[in-house]
This record gives sequence, structure tokens and C-alpha cells, in this order.
Amino acid sequence: MRKYFLIAKNTWDETLTYRVSFIMWRVRNTIQLLTIYFLWLVVLSGNKTILGYDQPAMLTYILGTSLLDAIVLSSRSYAVGEEINSGNLMNFLLRPINYFKYWLAKDVGDKAMNVVFSLIEISLIFIILKPPLFFQTNLFYIFLFIFSAFLAFFIYFFINFLLGLVGFWSPEIWAPRFIFITILGFFSGSLFPLDILPKAIFSILKFLPFTYLLYFPLKIYLGQLAFSEVLQGLIISSLWVFGMYYLVKIVWKKGLKTYAAYGK
Repeated sequence: MRKYFLIAKNTWDETLTYRVSFIMWRVRNTIQLLTIYFLWLVVLSGNKTILGYDQPAMLTYILGTSLLDAIVLSSRSYAVGEEINSGNLMNFLLRPINYFKYWLAKDVGDKAMNVVFSLIEISLIFIILKPPLFFQTNLFYIFLFIFSAFLAFFIYFFINFLLGLVGFWSPEIWAPRFIFITILGFFSGSLFPLDILPKAIFSILKFLPFTYLLYFPLKIYLGQLAFSEVLQGLIISSLWVFGMYYLVKIVWKKGLKTYAAYGK
């Protein structure tokens, strides 16, 4: 366990090595967040509501996506495909280390850094802009929110890892990842709550894993779901976690059989 802790710590230190690049990335994220924030601030000015969302609920949702994005969607496992293509994977196969746990530890280190910066950014926004936010006080809903975010963490990790395993069969690993990121930005609910979409579309999205990355945990935090809906969502997201886990294991084993270890 200690070696994986050191891997996470080294990832933290590695991020600090490239300070300018990391800070510029956080600045870009902050600008994007403020753009969406001010958009909804204007749209829901006064006492306006849109499909059950008033200004405090929507602004809490938008700022919440920033924090949850740092916990769930930040990742280092996108480099799995590069390790396979370069031949560096063989170095890991020869070491007494679990490859999945190695990348999970790197993800934890990366997420820890992003969470710290995200909390600083949101705190500054709260201090400067003083937005009308909704604060959940029900400990049961807070626990369910944390648990759903935990499931979202693993759903995204396994999806991201699975995309990296494309490298076993193709050197072109960025095209499918670009398509995935494009789809993710819309269907995870990072731009707006998914339930403002037409009911027919939303009823389909409820069975896809993207819904449970950002939208579902934040809906729990806002207290806008009945317990039966929360339970259904937790069951679906749990099934996606186990389903993706076994799919990754199957693809990993098949990929190793074809792995030529060319490169370094």
C-alpha cells in the first residue's frame, strides 16, 4: 500500500514541477466556469425558474460541477494508450506492481491537486461574487452525495482506462478519446442539468454511465430526487462500475495476448 501512496505523492510533485502549465489550465477552467455562471445568473435573474430550477439551485449546480469535475473527471490514466504504443508497458509488467492500482494511485494524486485548486477557486468566487447558493443540511443526502461521487470516480476511471487499451490494437488513441471528451462534456451534465432536456431524451440518458458522473450526485445534493430515484440511480451506477471493471479485465487480457512490446 505504501508504494501506491508514494506514486500518488509523486504525481502531486510532478504536477508542481510544471506549475505554469497547470496554473494556465486552471485559469482556463475558471474562465469557463465563470462564463457558464454568469450566463445562468442572467437567465434566472429575479424570481425566474426554469423547469424547477431557481437561481440558487442552478448556481449551486454550476459551481458544484466544478468541484465534482476535479474529483471525478480529472485523470492521468489517459496516458495508458501512450504507454502501450511506446512499449513502456513492458517495464511495468516486469515489476512487482499492479498496473491498475498504479494508474489509480496516479489518478488520486492528480485529483487531490485539482480538488485543492478547485476549492480555492470556488472560495474566491463565493467571497467576491457572493452568489445565492443552496446548502444541503440533511446529513443523509450528504452521505448519498459522497457515495454517488465515489461510484462516479470509478466509472470514469474504468472508462478512461478502457479507452487507453485501444492502444493494443491501434496507434491512433486520441481520436476515440477526443470523441469521448466531446460527448462527455454534454451528457455528463457539466453545462446544464440534464433533466431540462426533452423527457424522451432524458429517459434514455438515465441508463448511460455519463449521467452518473456529475448530474446524478449533484441532484442528490440539491435534494431534488425522491429516495426511490436515488436508490435506482445508485443501483444503475453500481452496475456500471462492476460492468466496466469486468470489461476492462477482459479487454486487458485479450490485449496482452497481442502485445508485441515494440518501442523502447
